[in-house]
Amino acid sequence: MNPCRLICAFSLLILMAAPSFGQATALERGSDNMKVLGHIGLGHHSSVTDLELEQDLDRPYAYIGRASIVDGGPKGMDVIDLSDPSNPEVIYRFRLENQDLLPNRGGMDVKYFRTGGRHYVVQSFEFGGGPLADLGAVVFDVTDLPDPNGVREVGRFVLPDNPGGMHNIFIYKHSDGNIYLLATVRGDMVRAYDLRKAVSGDIENSYVATIPTPEKDDITGSRRFYHDHYAAFHPDTGEDRFYGGGNDGYYIYDISDIENPELRITLTGISGVSWGHTFTPSPDGRFVVAESEYQYSPLRIFDLQPALDGDRLNIRQPISAWTADWENLSHNHEVRWPFVFVSGYLDGLQVFSLMDPENPQTVGYYDTYVGPTNSGFSSVINGAFGVDVRNADGLIVISDMSTGFWTFRMDGFNGWNGEDWGMPDISSVQKWDEESKEGTR
Repeated sequence: MNPCRLICAFSLLILMAAPSFGQATALERGSDNMKVLGHIGLGHHSSVTDLELEQDLDRPYAYIGRASIVDGGPKGMDVIDLSDPSNPEVIYRFRLENQDLLPNRGGMDVKYFRTGGRHYVVQSFEFGGGPLADLGAVVFDVTDLPDPNGVREVGRFVLPDNPGGMHNIFIYKHSDGNIYLLATVRGDMVRAYDLRKAVSGDIENSYVATIPTPEKDDITGSRRFYHDHYAAFHPDTGEDRFYGGGNDGYYIYDISDIENPELRITLTGISGVSWGHTFTPSPDGRFVVAESEYQYSPLRIFDLQPALDGDRLNIRQPISAWTADWENLSHNHEVRWPFVFVSGYLDGLQVFSLMDPENPQTVGYYDTYVGPTNSGFSSVINGAFGVDVRNADGLIVISDMSTGFWTFRMDGFNGWNGEDWGMPDISSVQKWDEESKEGTR
């Protein structure tokens, strides 16, 4: 197709998928169905990164990474008490040693897990140099919260063979009963670590496997790598599946035998996608929401059924796309089918529905950042960075790079269980108390 005609056709697809009511203004920041419960500013500009909610109502805590994205700022992690969601309160601050010697970046992704009756948090770190260039993540025991004096550091993942840190992490309770930290190591594949071994005092020997990508990009000849990733159980086949976004697109592996991953599906050769970012399946594993982090890029929706049926290995054509504002881009998202909760940088919190996957519809929004844009390459990278949802009661939280931490309720969304929507009860939320799914394979 003529390049100009291709661009025009793609632009039309974006505009068709972006209802105008999803765009906020300075005077009308949110939709009528989106209620701001609470907000707390966390200080320094561009120092807030990703976040994680504990899912148990009797442990009302959120964890939020602190980094120096632009110019200065703390490098560490904050713990926020949400006993009263309308009045969030920082109750614990962790800061790395030698702050003045640390370059930009810092605390990036953060996840929690539970094992042996204890509660833990893993905060990843990423530095391109300096005295902690080999630091990948810090593990904390947070069982004794809300007492800040009870928080203790358990250990650190250190990467002397591959400095640069862990950009993105995901903690997955595997069907074999083990709990794995899946970590994007800078410039490498995704590494899997046994977290039970890590918290028992043997963190140095907790590495168990690497999840690969195909060796090279067939177009550029460069080595492939991952950026963001996700893992989930696939009920139709009884497989544990890994979903990774990286250069040239997206890759899905069967990691039922985590030491021997098998490639299942690729999404490469997609028009407008040179590398993938956040990549999340529907609870049944049929549809995926795929982000590619560049200005003007929408979220693309793919139907994997032809690949699941064995008709093809590679899927390259989305069935639809969604964006809040075609001039911006989204960063992260959480799928609670049929809803997709988006942290949309300059567009703040956005929620759209995939009830009809070929026709995504915006159903709610609130702009958490109405300040000026940045300059240069990162002009649209400010505002809402991370998003999470508490399944038990539908609480929605946003971390905003500049304005801090926000809590929301969306009318009619009072919690989520996939079975209420005719889907498996599968999301990014892990069920720590359930028995192994090994017998279902």
